[in-house]
Amino acid sequence: MASQSPGVFRQYRWKELGLFIIPFLIFLVEMVQLFLATQDTQSSLSVNNLPTIQGLIPVFGLIGVLLAANILFSIFFRKADQVLFPLVGLLSGLGVLMATRLGPDIKIDSLGTQQLVWVMLGIAICCGVMFLMRDTLWLARYKYTWAVVSFLVLLPSVISGLLSIRSGAPTRDILNFGPLHIQPSELLKISIVIFFAGYLNETRDVLTEAHLRIGILKLPPLRQLGPLVLMLTLSLIIFLVVRELGLAMLIYGLFLSMTYLANGKLTYVVASLAVFVLLGFVGYGLFSYVRGRFATVSIDVLHWTQASDELYQNSALQVVQGLIAVASGGILGSGLGLGAPSYVPVVESDMVFTAFCEELGLAGVFAVIGIYLFIIYRGYRIAIEATEPFNQLLAAGLTTIFAIQTLIISAGNLKLMPLTGIPLPFLSYGGSSILANYIIIGVLLRISYNSRVAREGLS
Repeated sequence: MASQSPGVFRQYRWKELGLFIIPFLIFLVEMVQLFLATQDTQSSLSVNNLPTIQGLIPVFGLIGVLLAANILFSIFFRKADQVLFPLVGLLSGLGVLMATRLGPDIKIDSLGTQQLVWVMLGIAICCGVMFLMRDTLWLARYKYTWAVVSFLVLLPSVISGLLSIRSGAPTRDILNFGPLHIQPSELLKISIVIFFAGYLNETRDVLTEAHLRIGILKLPPLRQLGPLVLMLTLSLIIFLVVRELGLAMLIYGLFLSMTYLANGKLTYVVASLAVFVLLGFVGYGLFSYVRGRFATVSIDVLHWTQASDELYQNSALQVVQGLIAVASGGILGSGLGLGAPSYVPVVESDMVFTAFCEELGLAGVFAVIGIYLFIIYRGYRIAIEATEPFNQLLAAGLTTIFAIQTLIISAGNLKLMPLTGIPLPFLSYGGSSILANYIIIGVLLRISYNSRVAREGLS
């Protein structure tokens, strides 16, 4: 037994544990700063002004759960990627801190506690996915089942959208079950990626060989093209009926990315983008809410006119207030708890990026974007190292979800494109988003573990 101890010691996931040190220090420092910022006192800094152990319980709870996951991975999944989880833990902790900071300002004192509970539950689900999903290849065998699941998940939102079309009332893909608010699109994006990965992996060779010619465009047979067109129809339904521009863009972006990864043909991407632009013009002409979104992008904050004032009162208030928050943050920001991000409507979810801009500044936001880039890099690296073609497409598609969502919501907050209601991964408040994102992380870690075990078995 004594001879085995050094081996167990060496096999521990020390890299992952070492990468957790910086997030843990950031959590503690930021929590202390937030506590000091909320204290109404004129006295100088002293031991009496510092938070008590009880005040740091949320941070210690998050640190404890992350350490428990690290121990669990070291025992059962030692060969899984050791960089991805600390990056995700850092973003999740920042999301909990921001929710804790915003809660009192938006009259929801328990907002931070709720976000912490969702993160803990998400980490537990991530571990559960790794234990239960021993082999991810079985997902490919039920690809059409996942396609049906995609339509069924969206069906309640479609019905709600149809009922609200006559009245013109706004609708969002949110289902209410008592105190629970579920966003079906968070599960929809996962099921669609599974379908795309399974179908594109099965028909990769046929899609690469063009058999149908339409002008200068070469397409695969209609039999293989049909299911893909069906899933694109789903994004069109979301755009027209549910009126969720961001979700439609996410599904369309996933289709373009995964199709290109599967066959490497740029012509498919160009043709699909042309169709997307055409449908965009049609939607712009037919639907007033689409015109309102684009009008918001065109508002000139520096040269204010009467037209700008009218637009601000109707649809641009959220974006303009967000830009003011971004500008007031400057390079280094006001500091956590020292800004006024609550002037931005729905700042805890749709506009949380502007809250980080105001209180962490340009430097802090660049650091956050850098974390996202590292997560995307590790996800694509897991895809490259996967031994099975299906796992390669699945890991790449799931990683692309993070990339597209981060791009869409960040650009919307900065008025670079129409603002949409999809959450910023791990930072926005919301249980559905947190749980879905941790399911994705669990699948990615399982793929990385299986791939390294398979490579060592072949060597």
